[in-house]
Amino acid sequence: MSVRLLSLVAAMAATLTLAACGKQEAPAGGAAPAAPPSAVVPTPAPASAPTAGAAAGGAQTAQLELGKSVYGKTCAMCHAAGVGGAPKPGDKADWDARMAQGMEVLHKHAIEGFTGQKGMMPAKGGNAAMSDDEVKAAVSYMASK
Repeated sequence: MSVRLLSLVAAMAATLTLAACGKQEAPAGGAAPAAPPSAVVPTPAPASAPTAGAAAGGAQTAQLELGKSVYGKTCAMCHAAGVGGAPKPGDKADWDARMAQGMEVLHKHAIEGFTGQKGMMPAKGGNAAMSDDEVKAAVSYMASK
């Protein structure tokens, strides 16, 4: 088999493996599952917050923390090892060309899925239960590295 075919097979296997990640079963009695910890929205800062800049910095920190959590639960399975051409966090060569397209494009590809020359990205990392905001946070977290 060619290297490209092996990469495609590995990427497809990873996609199928990730498809079950993050799914929650409803508890007995049909009650809806509790929101995952990553879906908890931070409490707004009190009205006495010192400056708007500090509030923006706090929101950015909360966004990166959410991204770190989502990355650890779903994205790291492929991105930590570069499976299927996934760019590794902190690898400048892997991220430079992608970052040049802008964060909006990166977010779109991660949410909707994408197949390019280096590999493929399954929609929402194969975890359809993730919200668009969680996916965006994870992409922003990886790009920040």
